[in-house]
Amino acid sequence: MEHPGLAALARIMSPERGADEEVDWAAAEARWAVRFPADYKAFMALYGSGSINGQAFVLLPLPKEGMSGGGDLEEETENARFGWEAEGGRAALDVDPARILAWGVTAGADILCWLTDDGDPDRWPVLVLGRHTTPAFVVHPFGMVEFLRRIVQEDFDGWESWPISIAGELWDCSPPTFVHWRA
Repeated sequence: MEHPGLAALARIMSPERGADEEVDWAAAEARWAVRFPADYKAFMALYGSGSINGQAFVLLPLPKEGMSGGGDLEEETENARFGWEAEGGRAALDVDPARILAWGVTAGADILCWLTDDGDPDRWPVLVLGRHTTPAFVVHPFGMVEFLRRIVQEDFDGWESWPISIAGELWDCSPPTFVHWRA
């Protein structure tokens, strides 16, 4: 599945250690009662689930037998919704917690999510629940692949707007390296 944002990310972070997950998207979408964004589906087809420099982990929409480490989408979605409540609920971020859906985590204990309010999943913004950031919630007006591209290229407006708790640790490898969970 071609996706222009994914092509830009692949130029920066080689997919050679990735693997097509061959996700049953009908089952995943039935389980979560949503359609997943095209960039996420394309990412899963090219890279699959795994880690970026061992510091950021992209989750599968459904668990796979034999998978360990990195958590899973269901567990991290529950953690994100609990975190929303623990950090002040609607007073901190005025959203329906049922509309928070996790897609990744970081070694800094951040949870990377989508806000699924829009009927078009390709317009879902990224929500970061930062464990060591202020504020605890930041919404970014772009999708998952663009968020990852900006992270690996350090393409945010200075460290004061850095969206996750880990900083330099993500770039111990240059260029950034993706490793599939089976590797």
